[in-house]
Amino acid sequence: MLSDSSKKTVRVELGSRSYDILIGPGLINQLAEKLGELSPGARCAIVTDTNVNKIHGENLRQQLDEAGIGHTTIEIAPGEASKCMDTYGRVIEELLTHRMERSDILIALGGGVVGDLAGFAAASMRRGMKFVQIPTSLLSQVDSSVGGKTGINSPHGKNLIGAFHQPILVIADTDILKTLPSREFTAGYAEVAKYGLIDRPDFFSWLEKNHEQVFNFGDALVEAVAISCQAKADVVASDEQERGVRALLNLGHTFGHALEGATNYDSSRLVHGEGVAIGTVLAHQFSNRMNLCSNDCTDRVIRHFKAVGLPTTLAEIPGGLPDAEALMEYIVQDKKVVRGSLTFILTKGVGQSFIANDVPPAEVLSFLKEKLL
Repeated sequence: MLSDSSKKTVRVELGSRSYDILIGPGLINQLAEKLGELSPGARCAIVTDTNVNKIHGENLRQQLDEAGIGHTTIEIAPGEASKCMDTYGRVIEELLTHRMERSDILIALGGGVVGDLAGFAAASMRRGMKFVQIPTSLLSQVDSSVGGKTGINSPHGKNLIGAFHQPILVIADTDILKTLPSREFTAGYAEVAKYGLIDRPDFFSWLEKNHEQVFNFGDALVEAVAISCQAKADVVASDEQERGVRALLNLGHTFGHALEGATNYDSSRLVHGEGVAIGTVLAHQFSNRMNLCSNDCTDRVIRHFKAVGLPTTLAEIPGGLPDAEALMEYIVQDKKVVRGSLTFILTKGVGQSFIANDVPPAEVLSFLKEKLL
């Protein structure tokens, strides 16, 4: 990793499909230059949502114009509801209408929704076209833009339709994060903390001491994004398609995805990072219930999440939730289910997460009933 303290590079090592994650302020202004180096002569399709397009779209188009790179923009509605078959189909049809080829580049300019949807379109367009991730949220910079997971949602659950398709470049411009609503930035922080809770206890301790500086958009933010990306890159390099250790990255997600489904992916009620935060607390509490980790460990996670403004309880989700049996239906549809057996990421302490197979459904149901009281 590295250059100076304000800019860092993380390499995702995947042989011939390896790529760089560029992290730091102002890096979006290097897009045209990087595209010229990676794929000279390629045309581009920018997939973005209406909110991001208003703020950052013109800058990208002006860069591409000045570099003589042909381009088109495909705009989608903001929010999780756009990760659906209808929007995916429209994006594909527009790419075909503009005669985009496999050698051209799809640019995903946006948060996790745009990255997941655009990445899936790139994966299936002519059986795979090149794409570049320009994540515009903290959550997407440290998680969804890295590792090649792409996909859309189904009424049956989140991200059940998709493919593994690696980008050729990720540009994580930390200046872009200054344009985020504070709620979105805070929600993304849940994914940052997750990396410490998985297997980097020293990083979690660093976050406990330095989270205020992270939220002030200085070098500490660049450091936190770089460490998070390095943590994910290391796991992806060893288990690209989640056959083993990559599942650890789902700490908090099995509960979190169920909560998102139960709120109909309504971002006014719950955004993904908030679901992950509550799900991570639930994973620690369930681990404690199973006599795997201590009360002190669980309390430490709750204390830190509260310090940065993340929700930690089901009661903080507005509008109420369905009963425990209904939440279980979302859990058994989760991708971490193998032949009906429940798989959770549980923990023995901060930085001591592990993959727990064959978790008894009755224990999970009883736990959810207790938490919903």
